Order: sequence, then structure tokens, then C-alpha cells
Amino acid sequence: MRTWSQALPDSAEVLDLGCGFGAPITELLVADGHRVFGVDASPTLLAAMQRRLPAVRVACEPVEESRFFDQKFDGVVAIGLIFLLTAEVQPQVIRRVAKALKPQGRFLFTAPIEATSWDDLLTGRQSVSLGEGGYRRALEEAGLVIARGYDDEGCNHYYDAVNAQPIPLRLR
Repeated sequence: MRTWSQALPDSAEVLDLGCGFGAPITELLVADGHRVFGVDASPTLLAAMQRRLPAVRVACEPVEESRFFDQKFDGVVAIGLIFLLTAEVQPQVIRRVAKALKPQGRFLFTAPIEATSWDDLLTGRQSVSLGEGGYRRALEEAGLVIARGYDDEGCNHYYDAVNAQPIPLRLR
């Protein structure tokens, strides 16, 4: 996560989807000097984050309906979230992320490499992984390309995708 954060432009605007109470992801982004916007459906978790990180703008709403998607961001992060959405909603959220990313903006999310489903231990909700092929298709259809993937020591798989749209030239 730190490597991803440090690859963003200085003072990047970053959307944290499913930010919860802000630890450790939002905290790390703020510590790296980024301007963070957080979305979570839990008012209790967001209230806890606001007490700890008052500079972070938050919205208490389902991520798939977030009004923050009307803005442009240098990065969007969704750790431990995408697979909690239904298989039908995941590509919709990926498309919304792609539209909210600036050219060359980055999208980091976690999901298993295998196409599978399971009951999430933390939330008790049905979780679904589209698998690497499914995520690659959804990302490419949205105009994003996987820059790299990696696993952490907890066996979580990360997809680091980039908005392949070129940065527009400014002509004088």
C-alpha cells in the first residue's frame, strides 16, 4: 500500500471506497500528504474516522451510489470491499471508478485471483471473486489496464490498475 501511495502525485486526491474507520489505509494516505475522500455505509465507522481524521471528507452512503464518483481523482482504493458486492454490481462500480479517475489515475483493490464465492467472516455477507480473468475483462471494458498484481503476507491479492487514457496536452 505504501508503494502505491508514494507512486501517486504529491498531494493527490484519493477516494477510499469502504473506508470504515480509516485505519490503516486512510491514515497512511493522509500521512503521505494526500487529500482523501472516504465513502462507507456505516455511520458509526465514519463517525469514528471523523474524530481521528477530521480533514477527510466523508459520505455515508453505499459505494455503488456515491456522489464522489462525480469528481475526478488521482487514485481510488478499495481494500476488502469489491468482493463484498454482487457479481453484477462489481463491474458497475469498476466503470464508475474508471470515469472518476484522471488520465493515468490508479485504482488499487483486493480480491482473490480465483473465481470463487464464500461467506465473509467479518461481515457474514456472501462474497464473490470474479477471478483474475473476470477482473481483467471488467477493468479493460472500463478503460483500465492492470499495471501489476501482488500478494501481501496475509495472502491478499492486490490489483493495481491504471487509467490508460493519455494525459491531454495543453497547447498554447
